[in-house]
Amino acid sequence: MTKPQITTFVLGEFQTNCFIVTTEGNDECWIVDCGFEPESMLDYIQSNGLKPSALLLTHAHSDHIAGVDLALSRFGSMPMYIHEAEAGFCSDPMLNLAAHMGMDLRVSEPDNLLKHDDTLTLGESTWRVVHAPGHSPGGILFVHDKSKQAIVGDTLFAGSIGRFDFPTSNADNLRQTISEVLMSLPDDMTIHPGHGPSTTIGHERTTNPFVLQGF
Repeated sequence: MTKPQITTFVLGEFQTNCFIVTTEGNDECWIVDCGFEPESMLDYIQSNGLKPSALLLTHAHSDHIAGVDLALSRFGSMPMYIHEAEAGFCSDPMLNLAAHMGMDLRVSEPDNLLKHDDTLTLGESTWRVVHAPGHSPGGILFVHDKSKQAIVGDTLFAGSIGRFDFPTSNADNLRQTISEVLMSLPDDMTIHPGHGPSTTIGHERTTNPFVLQGF
């Protein structure tokens, strides 16, 4: 099987990584997170003749969901997925943190609630849903084991970790997520975080100060 392709778009003033996932020989794609100012990503989909078959959310903080309704208006209704712990976040400015930035951001709620160990299929590729709470209660990873790729949201970054000082964050949960979930992945697993460059588990295991020294 050909390796699924993950194309990254850095969107908005928060420089949020949002992704288009495609597989060879298939014009269907996934949108994974859709932040502020998503036009470049939506234009890419349209200009390449892709057909979004699902919109997946790693979590429901405002910088990862602000463009959801723009995507739906451009491409029409499509299945949307989020972890069950963040049901209701997309339409609640307090929960999606928009209110903390003085914004009243409310977008469409996903109609599909995910659980740990669910699977999702795009073309011939099957992805694991891994619950990874801490930065947010319903943070999830989308892991493709065969090609050793994972989209990891705001859990682990190159040289850093996700914030845990938000009202719905939990430092203990994030410690457990990083030590038991992220670090259980193989060293040659490429991870695509919600901000900053892609990296590998092995690189973070040996260089990331928050992994090595704790927090």
